Amino acid sequence: MNDWPEGWSGDNRGSGYGRGSASARPESARVMRQVRRGATPPPGPGPSAPPYGAGVPQQPSYTDGQGYGGDGYDSGYNTGQVYGGGGGRGPGRQDRDRPAPNWRRRIKWTAITVVTVLVVTTVGTYFWADSKLNREVDLSKVIERPEAGEGTNYLIVGSDSREGMTDEQKKDLHTGSAEGKRTDSMMILHTGDNGSTLISLPRDSDVEIPSFVGSESGKKYPGTGRHTKLNAAYAEDGPELLVRTIEHNTGLRLDHYVEIGFAGFANIVDAVGGVEIDIPQDIKDKKSGADFKKGKQTLDGQESLAFVRTRYALPGSDLDRTKNQQKFLSALASQVATPSTVLNPFKLYPTMGAGLDSLIVDKDMGLFDLASMFWAMKSVSGGDGTSMNMPVSGSVGGNLKWDDAKVKKLVEELKNDEKVTVSGN
Repeated sequence: MNDWPEGWSGDNRGSGYGRGSASARPESARVMRQVRRGATPPPGPGPSAPPYGAGVPQQPSYTDGQGYGGDGYDSGYNTGQVYGGGGGRGPGRQDRDRPAPNWRRRIKWTAITVVTVLVVTTVGTYFWADSKLNREVDLSKVIERPEAGEGTNYLIVGSDSREGMTDEQKKDLHTGSAEGKRTDSMMILHTGDNGSTLISLPRDSDVEIPSFVGSESGKKYPGTGRHTKLNAAYAEDGPELLVRTIEHNTGLRLDHYVEIGFAGFANIVDAVGGVEIDIPQDIKDKKSGADFKKGKQTLDGQESLAFVRTRYALPGSDLDRTKNQQKFLSALASQVATPSTVLNPFKLYPTMGAGLDSLIVDKDMGLFDLASMFWAMKSVSGGDGTSMNMPVSGSVGGNLKWDDAKVKKLVEELKNDEKVTVSGN
């Protein structure tokens, strides 16, 4: 017998019936969530429906029959954005998964880039500068040369060449318009383990012109015992005969030759921004254009050339002029070698360009040899070296005669790279 009364409705159930009461009577049917799978295709002939999941994947939406889970609420399951995402709920997965910057790697590649740029710039500068050196002097043409000694000997020559100068430049620099070129100053710079020694050779020095081979003709000219001023050797057959004459009269082998003309000298001084020097006395010389008051001052290119060429306004004439030339060249080398020039490309490259364009060197001269020469000259001005004139004992025929005993001892000390003990004039 069925104990369940028929026709019961939810209205006449007990207050707890179907709501989790302890009554033995079963609950009425609950409202269950319904799954919406879209419209069902109409029945008819045709192929059977594909198996479950074989069609276009479409996630069902859920509703509980009371409006929840439909258009009013989306758990994110349909879009795959169940976790995280936008909507102001915190950073998304991409932000959380982005790796932290690798600073060690960045610093490493930055350093590699900087070093590469420096190396490329340095190498490029070297080849640029090396290509600009005028290697015109061939010392292999010099015959009967003395044996080489210790250290390195440079012959530094200042010529009165006006090549490439305009009439206006000749007027401004007070150079005159003489044709050809002669030596205006000559110095031997010795570098070695016992410091540097800078020796001026007066242009009026009395020397013997030895046998030599013509630099252009290749013809050998025998020596006749002829004596003349030292600067005449250069005027007669150029740098090769000058080197031959100095080596013959001193017995010292010259390893390198460096020459600079009037215009090049002035250009270097202007490129470096002028040279500061302490002028020992008032100087006024119409021939060189010098007009200076005693004291420390900075000279530009035109003023510097006038200072080193001044001769007739000095009491000791040529010997005093060579002292001024030594003093100025050492100061110029010091100015070129300062960090403010070397580390400043806007100064360094114009200075190198002005110098390399105007320097004439021997065929074996390299940039490192040239740099070594400048550093040695700087050491002389800094007090670590010695500067002097070639020892003179008197005059003969209007020319300055060297002191043979002192010159012999000086050359011996230079050959053995010993500290110089001989004093000059």
